[in-house]
Amino acid sequence: MGLFRSIVFLLVLYLLQGSKTSLVRLNNNGYEDIIIAIDPHVPEDETLIEQIKDMVTTASTYLFEATEKRLFFKSVSILIPENWKNKLQYRRPKHESYNHADVLVAPPTLPGRDEPYTKQYTACEEKGERIHFTPDFVLGKKLNEYGPRDKLFVHEWAHLRWGVFDEYNDNQRFYSAKSKKIEATRCSKGITGTNKVYKCQGNSCSINKCRIDSKTKLYEKDCQFFPDKIQTAKTSIMFMQGIDSVVGFCNEETHNREAPTLQNKMCDLRSTWEVISNSEDLKNTTPMVAPPPSPVFSLLQISERIVCLVLDKSGSMSTSDRLNRMNQAAKHFLLQTIENGSWVGMVHFDSTAKIQSKLIQITGNDKRNNLLKSLPTAANGGTSICAGIQAGFQVMSERNEQLNGSEIVLLSDGEDSTAKNCLAEVEKSGAVIHFIALGPDADTAVTQMPNITGGSHLYSSDKAQNNGLIDAFGALASGNTDISQQSLQLESKGLILTSNPWLNGTVIIDSTVGKDTFFLVTWSTNRPIISLWDPSGKSMGNFIEDSVSKMAYLSVPGTAKVGVWTYSLQAQRNPETLTITVNSRAANSSVPPITVNAKMNKDTNSFPSPMIVYAEVLQGYIPVLGANVTAFIESSSGKTEVLELLDNGAGADTFKDDGVYSRYFTAYSENGRYSLKVRAHGGANAVTRNLRHPPNRAAYIPGWVVDGKIEANPPRPEIDEDTQTNLESFTRTATGGAFVVSNISFPFPDLYPPSQITDLEATPDGDMISLTWTAPGDDFDVGKVKQYIIRTSGSILDLRDNFDDAQQINTTDLLPKEASSKESFVFKRGSIPEENATHIFIAIQSVDKSNLTSKVSNIAQVALFIPQADSDESDDENDPNSGLSISSLVLIVVGSVVIVSIILSTTICILKKKRNSSRPATGF
Repeated sequence: MGLFRSIVFLLVLYLLQGSKTSLVRLNNNGYEDIIIAIDPHVPEDETLIEQIKDMVTTASTYLFEATEKRLFFKSVSILIPENWKNKLQYRRPKHESYNHADVLVAPPTLPGRDEPYTKQYTACEEKGERIHFTPDFVLGKKLNEYGPRDKLFVHEWAHLRWGVFDEYNDNQRFYSAKSKKIEATRCSKGITGTNKVYKCQGNSCSINKCRIDSKTKLYEKDCQFFPDKIQTAKTSIMFMQGIDSVVGFCNEETHNREAPTLQNKMCDLRSTWEVISNSEDLKNTTPMVAPPPSPVFSLLQISERIVCLVLDKSGSMSTSDRLNRMNQAAKHFLLQTIENGSWVGMVHFDSTAKIQSKLIQITGNDKRNNLLKSLPTAANGGTSICAGIQAGFQVMSERNEQLNGSEIVLLSDGEDSTAKNCLAEVEKSGAVIHFIALGPDADTAVTQMPNITGGSHLYSSDKAQNNGLIDAFGALASGNTDISQQSLQLESKGLILTSNPWLNGTVIIDSTVGKDTFFLVTWSTNRPIISLWDPSGKSMGNFIEDSVSKMAYLSVPGTAKVGVWTYSLQAQRNPETLTITVNSRAANSSVPPITVNAKMNKDTNSFPSPMIVYAEVLQGYIPVLGANVTAFIESSSGKTEVLELLDNGAGADTFKDDGVYSRYFTAYSENGRYSLKVRAHGGANAVTRNLRHPPNRAAYIPGWVVDGKIEANPPRPEIDEDTQTNLESFTRTATGGAFVVSNISFPFPDLYPPSQITDLEATPDGDMISLTWTAPGDDFDVGKVKQYIIRTSGSILDLRDNFDDAQQINTTDLLPKEASSKESFVFKRGSIPEENATHIFIAIQSVDKSNLTSKVSNIAQVALFIPQADSDESDDENDPNSGLSISSLVLIVVGSVVIVSIILSTTICILKKKRNSSRPATGF
């Protein structure tokens, strides 16, 4: 137990260096090992590399000043796609890969939308996933729209590294300020400008005054804030870093707590600098005296994949059918997962190691089948993990003396007290170690190897019906291969059959996949009767049987038919354990397939701290909404907890409708390893949505006010955010790796309060106020709370800091609903005791059956007045920019001339007629 705890402690120290995917570390005030990866779909352009260098170099100086001379960028690796030309100055990556990229330079999320953004779906103060820049942005083609690249890089770095949020809000551009005026949502309020509506139709553009919306009493949706070009305000980088005077983050003194910004909502009204100052980066550094050095850049190019399977064949592998199950999974990896063009070797180890196969390049099925013959057939002896790894290094060095970027897939089921002896050698090697732990006794110390080399830590219990080993090997598709070439898992299911001999089901082949479709069936005793039908009802036979490994497989030729495939497996023995696994690749390299990526928020955890499950469902970079997403969390003993994941913006889910499905996990059953698997099914309700994605996108600069006149940028290409594209049905499964939990003692008391309410909204209706929010649970987001405590105040800070002293609303009739349900409550506004109060501020706290209370919710507000527009915005008579466009003026002038001409002509005619009629009649 002492060794276990010490290992967990070391893991925690490692994880403090960065998020699960990032390899960045802070060393002497400088960020090292930053990875900027160029997407394979970006056309080759060496200028792009130089522009990345320029952007980071100038950003480093800006970051240094913005953090009060504390932090800068020290070393950066630029990851170059394999399909670009090879150059002498490009080196082979070590641990760097697309999976670990901090910045991705890739085509825009949606055509024509080049806004930079940071993928961030965790709570305030927690690290984001990665920054997304488009090539045009990096090349400096979007400076007018988004401002200088270096400053915007620091803006996005703050999202990524420190977990702060934007200080603007495209959904709430204006608010009712305590000044009783309509103010633009911004921080700080010292940033000046004007509010106008700027519209273009064809070649004609106009700038008009903002009208008041009758419902919100604020400016209409199309109204925008145009900042003055010349400013004196120094903050804030998280509002509009493109303003020349802005050099810092909003602090406690300059922060605008009134504005409905994401920063205020997500970070409990704290300023960005308060959050940043609380980070480990700032706590562990002191200001520098001398200016920082320029960043050092490494140019790394992705190259051929080199993999060695290092497989445990010690005596313990003879128990629980482990050796055979390992062979089934390894065969699936060799037949389906490993990509063509890769080099693969194999090592077996017990107390010593033996090279079974030197590197073989995968060029076809014959090469794959040759490797299948090298798998172990018997288990005996002790366990020497270091011997196996060292033999793997020997195999891979024959192809490339430098092991940089080469991968070892290490599978072991036993403890090895000597494994720690080769940790230094592993770290120094430059190779990546993926560790698959099999069974409850797999060595814990080895978990450090994937952590220090950027590899994956995966786990499988001895419950064959959970299909853990095949899932683990299947998760090891190359992170550097284009997604169109990766093997995607569509189905993974298993069952112990006793009274009912049938395992029946369906799997959906959607149009984004279908190439290299592969069905695998395994059994524990006797081969079942296997039946498979394609969507047209045609029976698919010709499964290849491997009786030794107790498996059968079918590779569908060409592209599999789109639709529902039906399978039926009939067991021939009782009991019998059957599994089925289905994989496929993208049908078309130009159409991104639907993908699922799963992860826990931590690799290791100490009870009673909760964990969060995340699953991101995407097609390309566009989120897939409305899917049914389920997490399966398996403990060391094989007990499985099932969680429905939600994308509702409540509980563990940070943003609604961003394609990230989340849930708290607290149902720990034992100490040790757990594994995560996620299944996503898209039916009639699954859609892709062209929304403003993601929430943390860079602010678009509509234009500047220069000498009292607006110099507008072209309007951003707008997409109807309510447009939803129906997707066909699909299924996907994904393995989210392993995590370790310690310090659980049983039985444990109720330690988990309800989750914080983060989506409270208040709407006035005469003397009444209507509240809506999403119900939390008894334990975070599971179950049902006992009661709600609703309090109001005329001071937003008093409500935040002294919630228990604020005025309480009677909620006797408010009966809580189950977690994730929509709640609503209406109460009479009443009086506010605070003098000079301009708003009613409202917040909620939840109480569970053990009287544990949640954090205070986000604070909603209702104005006690009708806000007034600024005089220069409500009266545009003297505004040289307001009014009609040039073409409209021309039409008016022409129309006026025509009307005047008609009037004159008519008047002349009438006068002539009168003159004629007044003459006396003359007879002849």
